[in-house]
Amino acid sequence: MEILDILIIGAGPIGINCALEAKKNNLNYLIIEKGTIVNSLYNYPLYMKFFSTADKLEIAEIPFISAAPKPGRQEALEYYQGIARQKNINIHLYEKVLKVSKNGKIFEIETSKSNYTAKNVIISTGFYDIPNLIKIPGEDLPKVKHYYTEPYPYAKQKIVVIGSSNSSVDAALETYRKGAEVTMVIRNSEISNNVKYWVKPDIENRITEGAIKAHFNSEIIEIKEKTVIFKDKEGKIQEIENDFVLAMTGYLPDFDFLKNSGIDLQGECLNPVYNAQTMETNIENLYLAGVVCGGKDTHLWFIENSRIHAEMIVKNILSK
Repeated sequence: MEILDILIIGAGPIGINCALEAKKNNLNYLIIEKGTIVNSLYNYPLYMKFFSTADKLEIAEIPFISAAPKPGRQEALEYYQGIARQKNINIHLYEKVLKVSKNGKIFEIETSKSNYTAKNVIISTGFYDIPNLIKIPGEDLPKVKHYYTEPYPYAKQKIVVIGSSNSSVDAALETYRKGAEVTMVIRNSEISNNVKYWVKPDIENRITEGAIKAHFNSEIIEIKEKTVIFKDKEGKIQEIENDFVLAMTGYLPDFDFLKNSGIDLQGECLNPVYNAQTMETNIENLYLAGVVCGGKDTHLWFIENSRIHAEMIVKNILSK
């Protein structure tokens, strides 16, 4: 069996960047991706706009041309998938990595379709696969959605949006503007300061005028077929009619996969252990790249501040 120099798990922007860096240095590499190219971006809301400008999303010094100051989902898909095509990146799609184990100095990688061996492995799997469940009765009902794509299915429906993050605010505003009756249930006392600066005044104004209802310092305690029950800021139990719940409570890395690969996870946030100078984990020649490095703190890493990981990793590999 061929022994790869590098096997990369995940074909997101950072995984692709790692492949480009490996290719530039004549290393034999392969990306294994369980979905399509930049699968997480593909599953983002259809009309999502990035916080970052196009230049901050560029990889491998390849220009990202955008007509708007803040590019959207479709432009990003065109950019990253276009790079994969033009650079003829070696990727196996719709193939899930099941297990990574080390036999001496060689990694053995088992997937849903085959087996591989490699001298080095880079895990760049992001965090968009596993919803951060609130673990309340009724969360598994069909009307509860942990992923939001577009507002049209929710026209003239009674919607409860959980949370006050960017995804929560986008879902609330978009569904409201398509005719939904929107109620937000928010643990905190105000809309998050992390919400996009051009969107935050919009949601706050809609709440102030009463177009969107918002219950701050409140907590959902049960979801029923036709209602939602929550505790308000005064500790009173309220029950309201409801057709759909958009539980925008965030997402988590696959911690079981990291742990089963031998990576140590530390603290309440399950931060994976790695060398910040080389991105090498506690397992020699096993590296992390991108947002997966942050554990539960998924806001710490994003494309513009983790695109440097590829060069750091390949430099370390070449130094050995």
